[in-house]
This record gives sequence, structure tokens and C-alpha cells, in this order.
Amino acid sequence: MISNPRRNLPRILIADDHTLVAEACRKLLESDYEIVATVGDGRALVRAVAELRPQLIIVDVSMPLLNGLDAGQQAKELLPSVKLIFLTMNHDADLAAEAFRRGASGYLLKTCAASELTVAVREVLKGKSYLSPVIAKETVDFLLRQDKKLVDEADRLTERQREVLQLLAEGKCMKEVASVLNVTTRTVAFHKYRIMEVLNIRTNAELVQYAIRTHLIAA
Repeated sequence: MISNPRRNLPRILIADDHTLVAEACRKLLESDYEIVATVGDGRALVRAVAELRPQLIIVDVSMPLLNGLDAGQQAKELLPSVKLIFLTMNHDADLAAEAFRRGASGYLLKTCAASELTVAVREVLKGKSYLSPVIAKETVDFLLRQDKKLVDEADRLTERQREVLQLLAEGKCMKEVASVLNVTTRTVAFHKYRIMEVLNIRTNAELVQYAIRTHLIAA
């Protein structure tokens, strides 16, 4: 049997809802790595991880249906050995710290040079961490050290409640949310009620504002 020369290359999954970005990443990396798939939303990412078992995932922080932070965390739960490199347009050091709390090994701005992505991938696959130089590492380290002192606002919600909140904030009606999550509309309504109760929120506009503030959806 003829062996596949690419079989021993590190396996990378790319997740970004912007096709141009995903394809640019693919073209940049495909000569040195096996790109097992590109996907356009967080739920597709989780399904692909279970099926394809990549060694590294390059994931956009802001994705539809399930944001990159939650999708990456679920991927790590399915496949603890997988490495995560997050891409974003957001310069917020707090978001970078949150990404590392969720299991990131790398965090890059989409405005970085192409060469920076190749360096990050190489370093992460060696077991190291990579943070885009534009973001102050000292600030991220400080925020990570505060993790035990501060209660993360997002931890007040369960994983399913975060999923429901993101879908509602994206403008989906309860029936559409129920279809995505494969639950009843009554279950979605209950989750929405609990979310608003826990967060002391009264309107849909406040729900959307909260989702933006906690990076479930992009502003």
C-alpha cells in the first residue's frame, strides 16, 4: 500500500466565519501542515473536532451559533490534547486573558503579519504559548493572576444558558434557537427566563448588551 506522505504532518482545523480569512490561513499553512477542514461556525467546529481529532485549532473568537471561546472550551473537553490559537480583531487584554483561561495556547490579532501566524503555530505545536506582541503580556499575566480573586461574570450562567443567550442575541426567535439546540421552545423559554433572572435583566436589549460585553457576540 502506498503511504500518504502527509499522514505524519500535524493536523490543523481552521474555524472562521469569514471565508477569505479561513482560506488565507489554509493557503499559508497547507504546505507544512495537514489542514483537515475549515468550518464557519462554532457548532461545526465542535462536530469536526469529534470526527477529525486535529492537533491544533485556529479559531475566530467571534463566530455565529457558538462563539469561539465556548467552542474552543468544548473542543478541549472532547479532546484535551488539542491546542487552541484564537484570532480576533479585539485588542482588549481582558479578552486575551479570558481566552487563556479557556485553554488557549495562542492569541493573535487578525491585523498581524502572515509570518506571525506561522510562528505562533510552530511555537504552540512545540508546547509553548504565543501572544500577539501588540497586546501587553504583562497586562494579560496580571489579569490571569486575578482569576481567583474575581468572579467571572460569565460563570454565573451554565454552558447551555450561554448557548441560548448567544443565539437569542444573534436575533434568532425561540423556535430557531430550539431547532439549533435540538430542544423544545418551552425549554428555550425556561432558559431565557433563568438567564434574565440570574443577570437581573428585564429587556431583550439588555440581553444583547450583556452578550456583547461578555464577547458572546461581536459589537
